[in-house]
Amino acid sequence: MPEVERKPKITASRKLLLKSLMLAKAKECWEQEHEEREAEKARYLAERIPTLQTRGLSLSALQDLCRDLHAKVEVVDEERYDIEAKCLHNTREIKDLKLKVLDLRGKFKRPPLRRVRVSADAMLRALLGSKHKVSMDLRANLKSVKKEDTEKERPVEVGDWRKNVEAMSGMEGRKKMFDAAKSPTSQ
Repeated sequence: MPEVERKPKITASRKLLLKSLMLAKAKECWEQEHEEREAEKARYLAERIPTLQTRGLSLSALQDLCRDLHAKVEVVDEERYDIEAKCLHNTREIKDLKLKVLDLRGKFKRPPLRRVRVSADAMLRALLGSKHKVSMDLRANLKSVKKEDTEKERPVEVGDWRKNVEAMSGMEGRKKMFDAAKSPTSQ
């Protein structure tokens, strides 16, 4: 069956027009909601906070008024602190519950990890902090091996490899290899 290309039901210009109309409506709703919030805030503040009458008050009356205001501010700060603590506790609890749900579902999303090449010096700097100046030269502790010495130690026997394989097969061959490995150390 050949695939039949379907024509879109809505033209591109119509889609663009609908999208712009939806965005305009969303913006209008958002602005109306913002105005309602501001009006609600002003109404709430007018209810809760009476206007201050400071004209014609003596010095002692002004000081009493300041003390009352400071006491009210302390109460509000305590309430705000308690609400923030409850909010933090609830957000932690929500996060833990989300992790439990993901574990129960078996679809735990792991973040994609990247392979990072870090030198030993950079790793030590990250672990110990910038205060410690530690240089880790891994090649400094290595022994230098001369190529000539290793070639002299192993004499090269050229012969028929089949004889060598037959001689080393079975338990006798293993015993020979064990004896051969043991003999250079005993000299």
